[in-house]
Amino acid sequence: MKIAVITTGDKPSGKTSVMQQAAVLLSERGAVVDTLDPDERFIDLASIKVEYDLYIIKSSSQSAISLAGLLHLAGANLLNPYPVVATMKDKILATKILQAAGVPLPETFMAARPAQLAELLNAGPLVVKPFWGGSKGRGVKVVESADELDDAEDFQGLVFAQRYHKPDGRDHKIYCIGGQIFGVMRVWPARTYEEKLGEPFDVSPEMSEITLRCGRAFDVDLFGLDIIVSNGRPYVVDINTFPGFKGVPDAASVLAAYIHSAAERVLGSESL
Repeated sequence: MKIAVITTGDKPSGKTSVMQQAAVLLSERGAVVDTLDPDERFIDLASIKVEYDLYIIKSSSQSAISLAGLLHLAGANLLNPYPVVATMKDKILATKILQAAGVPLPETFMAARPAQLAELLNAGPLVVKPFWGGSKGRGVKVVESADELDDAEDFQGLVFAQRYHKPDGRDHKIYCIGGQIFGVMRVWPARTYEEKLGEPFDVSPEMSEITLRCGRAFDVDLFGLDIIVSNGRPYVVDINTFPGFKGVPDAASVLAAYIHSAAERVLGSESL
């Protein structure tokens, strides 16, 4: 069993990610687990070929997603499947799919220029964020006035904005691993490692149903959600194809078991 993790960038010194811990557990089960970093060197497109039984798309960087796309074209088995990941990374497309699935979301808008959103501020503040990829809070800005909107970044030629709803408390991070649902409360933005770990909580039936609805919309069972509760109402404000799973009890063990099962399925010629 050969597994490759597509990831980019260095981890903070002294901190081991859940995926790194899961890789150790997979190795103990007899799997070969390697890391592929497309940022380390140039890639000859003609040389791309399938060398692993399963590839895991861990990073949301454009280079990682592009490499995953090349491997998809070569016939590789990817977790999650490349077409799904590419769609989920595009917040505009992902939002429309979640709207169609009846998932509770803030009002969402796109525009070619920040100034075009000015009239929407008459109804209250907006949250402006990058429309593609996992931002990890980078570039996310609450905008309350036209002047602040003028200072907002123009992300790759498109502005993605959602109606701001003031949270009743901490943000709710929801994680799904093979149909198992976990919840972690976390302050935003998290500034310390302890704040990133957050505090586990029992996910309500309402949030569980929202999570499963999101999974069905994309036909995946490995993902994460950011949910805020405002005036007692939950709103999904982000979806992540492969989150960090920080704060999930025994996360590495659960994740390793899920990945091992997925690899066994592809070795048995089942489709992911």
